[in-house]
Amino acid sequence: MTNFKIIDIETIKLTHYPKNPMVAYREEKIKNAICYFAAEHTKRTRKPLHQTFLYKYLAFLDFESLSDTGQPVLDLKYKAMERGPVPVEIYSKRKDLKTDCFEFKELEDDKFIIIPKGRPNLEYFSSYEIQKMSRLIEIYADVFVKASDISEASHQSIKAWREAWKKQKNSMIDYDTQFSGDIKNKSKKELTPPEEHYLIYKSLEEAFH
Repeated sequence: MTNFKIIDIETIKLTHYPKNPMVAYREEKIKNAICYFAAEHTKRTRKPLHQTFLYKYLAFLDFESLSDTGQPVLDLKYKAMERGPVPVEIYSKRKDLKTDCFEFKELEDDKFIIIPKGRPNLEYFSSYEIQKMSRLIEIYADVFVKASDISEASHQSIKAWREAWKKQKNSMIDYDTQFSGDIKNKSKKELTPPEEHYLIYKSLEEAFH
């Protein structure tokens, strides 16, 4: 039987809600995930991390962890754009996005690269999350992998992108649709542990709004 840990309500309060004083926890995870991908991708390829690669790294991290555990690591909101999922919170700020850990630099034709400026603090992440980020780097941080390749990979592996794109191009992606079938109408016996965890997590989120 799969070991399955249900996140408790206090953990969700501390990591996801703007009125909570610990909201920086989620913000720090996002910042350090970007820093990690920028630093490791650049180190392995000896080329800067372009925004398309970053957006796919973040999407893979969120949607793969959602499928595995029932909870996305960063819980970013994504649009189903032509080249795959794009995190709108990052994309909308890209022209001025700069932290002590990384910086977005604009090139020609609205293209951006991400420059690492420091070392990521991995203490914000679980061992599972670190392994997941490391594995993504192993797969895609290769000089022979092009932006079109990682975009196509996101089309193939992220079911929620396909569902949103099919419904309406450039629409918001619904995390529900990453799971098979209509998750809201499944009986308790039909739910997998990740699906059950996700429904609990989502209901708690909605209860705060």
